[in-house]
Amino acid sequence: MKATIKWLDGVSFVGESGSGHAVVLDGPPDAGGRNIGMRPMEMMLVGMGGCTAFDVVAILRKARQAVVDCRVELDAERADAVPQVFTRIHVHFIVTGRALNAAQVERAVKLSAEKYCSASIMLGRTAEITHDFEIIEFSDAP
Repeated sequence: MKATIKWLDGVSFVGESGSGHAVVLDGPPDAGGRNIGMRPMEMMLVGMGGCTAFDVVAILRKARQAVVDCRVELDAERADAVPQVFTRIHVHFIVTGRALNAAQVERAVKLSAEKYCSASIMLGRTAEITHDFEIIEFSDAP
């Protein structure tokens, strides 16, 4: 896996992945930024959320669960001193589907957290990571 980061100006950068996708990273104005992109640590948190959401949806589909939506809300705290690593991350899954089995959703969250999500496992070396979930029954009716 490769990536390239190109400085624009101030504290603004463009990151490009090896697969050719680009994202703007920036800081707040009080740090010399223009607030035109995510902060690097926000990007890490979003990356973790995307990684675990990918796993949970894939595991539920493989278990033949009728999942139609998955949203992950993350709440993180960072250390006060440099390096300001994540010290606590709470991951809340909101899984929508038809007749979803709660035990299957719980299993998918646990497998992602403990076995599959590289980002969660890596960040778990400095942060206490907790998880919970809620299930929303999908209805076709308006």
